[in-house]
Amino acid sequence: MKKEILTSILALTLASLQAQPLVHAPKLVVTIAIDQLRTDYLDNFSPLYGERGFKRLMREGRVYMQAEYPFTRPDRASSIATLYSGCTPSVHGIVAENWLDRSTLRPTNCVDDPDFMGNYTDENSSAQKLLTSTVADELRIATRGRALIYSIAPFRDAAILAAGHSANGAFWINEKSGKWCGTTYYNEFPWWVSQYNDRHSVDFRIKDIEWTPSYPIERFTYLPEWRDIPFRYKFDADRQNRFRRLATSPYANDEVNLLVETLMAKSTIGQDNVPDLLSLTYYAGNYNHQSTTVFAMEIQDTYVRLDHSIAQLLDLIEHKVGLANTLICITSTGYSDAEQADAPSYRIPGGEFRLERCATLLNMYLMATYGQGQYVEAHYNNQIYLNEKLIESKQLNLNDIEAKAEAFLVQFSGVDRVYAGHRMLLGTWSPALEKLSNAYHRKRSGNLTITLLPGWTNASEGESSPRVTRTAYFSSPLIFMGCGLKPEVITSPVDAGCIAPTLSKAMRIRAPNASSLAPLQF
Repeated sequence: MKKEILTSILALTLASLQAQPLVHAPKLVVTIAIDQLRTDYLDNFSPLYGERGFKRLMREGRVYMQAEYPFTRPDRASSIATLYSGCTPSVHGIVAENWLDRSTLRPTNCVDDPDFMGNYTDENSSAQKLLTSTVADELRIATRGRALIYSIAPFRDAAILAAGHSANGAFWINEKSGKWCGTTYYNEFPWWVSQYNDRHSVDFRIKDIEWTPSYPIERFTYLPEWRDIPFRYKFDADRQNRFRRLATSPYANDEVNLLVETLMAKSTIGQDNVPDLLSLTYYAGNYNHQSTTVFAMEIQDTYVRLDHSIAQLLDLIEHKVGLANTLICITSTGYSDAEQADAPSYRIPGGEFRLERCATLLNMYLMATYGQGQYVEAHYNNQIYLNEKLIESKQLNLNDIEAKAEAFLVQFSGVDRVYAGHRMLLGTWSPALEKLSNAYHRKRSGNLTITLLPGWTNASEGESSPRVTRTAYFSSPLIFMGCGLKPEVITSPVDAGCIAPTLSKAMRIRAPNASSLAPLQF
């Protein structure tokens, strides 16, 4: 009997040790969404890193090697909305950075809002198109507005979607002026950002910034490279696009860090027992959105400089707040820029798909079947929008028309599958259909979604650089560090939707209102 009791006590003790919660709620949570960060690059380029950045994260952090987004065709906006809301585009509504507005039949940006003016920008922006609450919103509610919540990113959509609806501020780099800008949707523009803009913003320094390799080019051997001379970019040489180009370089991460340093010095963030949230976005994609096959040296140097930026940020947090009081969460946006088409000499099977011609022929087919009318109202981003008002006025069945359109479109060269809206919502479950359905929003997506075969390019009229379709697996890391977490490397895949409830649990607040996944167990 005594032996059984001792065995039970020992088992309970071991279980409690294996699943120890955080000792206390963090004073500061820092989330870093690194645009296009890849697990394979993180690993492959490791000989180029120092000891205080990625290597420190791998030594001291809880590392999930495979964080996966449960929907198709993620981009920066849809991924960041998922990271902070804990749900998919089918629920939070951010189906892409841009989508077609059915009321105007024109593309609209995910954060455009004419009701709110900009600070240091002529862009009108808000988070109103984000249809759910976020971790930031729930923290503000839980603390009755006492928590300090700021979001800093090189890009407008990333800054605003990470900030949510009720943050103290969201700041991004103005691509025309180089100033940190914001929106009147949030509180008053902070004096310390205005002061920084007047004295230290990148427009004062860009003429002296020149990007050259961090190491001799002989060390960049981890991707095939066709050049034997180092690259050299002076951003100020292109006066019209200089800040836009800088935002797609590793120097954007340095600019984020400089504003974070100012924030830490000029505010009380992380200095009391009310949890605060700092949401950051870094960039780890190709320079100027070019192909890795052409810019192999640049992407390797980007990771070297990103490693240095992370090291600087960790040191700053450790000095100002202390890692014991801070929970750090680092992950990726889970996609990469589309590649350019391979040269014909390599004989990779493929071709060009033109959505405009496809939509025109579909309309002709539907007219021949159902009579005169403009049945295809618009097309955008491999989606076709049907004229639902016309279909209703003719007393036709929308589901039947969508089914006929599916059967017609799938015959086009280069088309892999065609998915109608009613099938997204009501179709028989399958893993592929679930990911597509998670990316589909019934009020913002088209009636018909077309997927292309690998190797085919979507060569729309007016697009100067067609991009090839690739369906290769993209692996993203997820790393937690600080607050006494024990280091561990976990190779089992995890859903990126778990991040929001996990952060909420760490801060002892409720999860966002559409977050249905269980938090990760520390």
